[in-house]
Amino acid sequence: MVKICCIGAGYVGGPTMAVIALKCPEIEVVVVDIATPRINAWNSDHLPIYEPGLDDVVKQCRGKNLFFSTDVEKHVAEADIVFVSVNTPTKTQGLGAGKAADLTYWESAARMIADVSKSDKIVVEKSTVPVKTAEAIERILTHNRKGINFTILSSPEFLAEGTAIQDLFNPDRVLIGGRETPEGQKAIHTLRDVYAHWVPIDRILCANLWSAELSKLAANAFLAQRISSVNAMSALCEATGADVYQVSHSIGTDSRIGPKFLNASVGFGGSCFQKDILNLVYICECNGLPEVANYWKQVIKVNDYQKARFVNRVVSSMFNTVSGKKIAILGFAFKKDTGDTRETPAIDVCKGLIGDKAKLSIYDPRVSEEQILKDLSMKKFDWDHPAHLQPTSPTSNNQQVSVVWDAFEAVKDAHGICILTEWDEFKTLDYQKVYDNMQKPAFVFDGRNVVDDKKLREIGFIVYSIGKPLDAWLKDMPAVA
Repeated sequence: MVKICCIGAGYVGGPTMAVIALKCPEIEVVVVDIATPRINAWNSDHLPIYEPGLDDVVKQCRGKNLFFSTDVEKHVAEADIVFVSVNTPTKTQGLGAGKAADLTYWESAARMIADVSKSDKIVVEKSTVPVKTAEAIERILTHNRKGINFTILSSPEFLAEGTAIQDLFNPDRVLIGGRETPEGQKAIHTLRDVYAHWVPIDRILCANLWSAELSKLAANAFLAQRISSVNAMSALCEATGADVYQVSHSIGTDSRIGPKFLNASVGFGGSCFQKDILNLVYICECNGLPEVANYWKQVIKVNDYQKARFVNRVVSSMFNTVSGKKIAILGFAFKKDTGDTRETPAIDVCKGLIGDKAKLSIYDPRVSEEQILKDLSMKKFDWDHPAHLQPTSPTSNNQQVSVVWDAFEAVKDAHGICILTEWDEFKTLDYQKVYDNMQKPAFVFDGRNVVDDKKLREIGFIVYSIGKPLDAWLKDMPAVA
């Protein structure tokens, strides 16, 4: 029986290995992690991450050919293929601080693999890593191999949170990069045979190591670029009276452009987009390409501008002060159908409003109070370190923040509502009831363009929707970041 071990039981490792186990019943799959609470959760009825369809997949395989364990060294030693899906946070100090990826956890994993291995292994990069990481890991393994052969592959994950299981069942492509040597090609074919259990061969793309590593960074940079492009247009639409929905629909019908990732919003979030672009910027700078680096930096700058613009719009609309006013925050996750809050725009929006002394009442159907308070207390990039290395102290602003488990509780006596995640339930709320229980004038700031602004105005709300023609109330109150 082929044995696969994955180091890292997070958003990538857990779902990916669960689907491999489901589709390859003859392969034993073990997911290992040093975080005991996380492994305990994977072995319970309450998984540590929320992803539609994940529960069913795990329950079908767990205890048969899918296992979760904290005995990292044992299972790595026994495995034929080792996937590495550990944190690669952005460095906060030293060379490349604020841009370069910190490979401390990756290097530690590589040294442990070399130390405990007693048989030849294929080591697969699953984490998003800088170009040429494989080469560095290869050197560590080679210099510590004790007569054992290690072959490095790069197989970056392209799944999207909220649709991860569907993406794994039916991927656009699986990318496998390896050395152009007999050993490298043999390893590529071995991994390809695993995925070929359910993925058509023509969707399994083979490349060299560097192309595979760069493809992941490039894919996320291109997706983020589209979001920043439409968000830049949304600011211009507000200034001119155009409707960003009509503009994006018009350009999206062009087959060369297509309609995806053209929804204007308060900004992009998630664990990958910003981190990968900063990484790309650093690689460009290191390779003497400042013009290319500056081009990609602008994608992040526009995203930061969009969040700041949203906060300024809230404050300027409400008589230029939100001090002491209750603001309801509907949605904290970075997008619907996930409980993930990493780099969510809600963090910067909430911090901006807290800085202006607003009182926030936050509701998200999938994010815990503990997580929200932790996110609002953490410094930038802290979130991408293992849980036991993250700060645990609650936010010092918690007297300004309450977390509730009902949308109507959040909006009761509020002066304004900020919709920051596009959860379906926010589209169908009884907004007449919401209006009746709010302070007047009652404001709705729709950061995801999910509400029917016309209907809300008929009820009596003053409505701001990103990139839409401005409410008469707002026209005289420009939001300048």
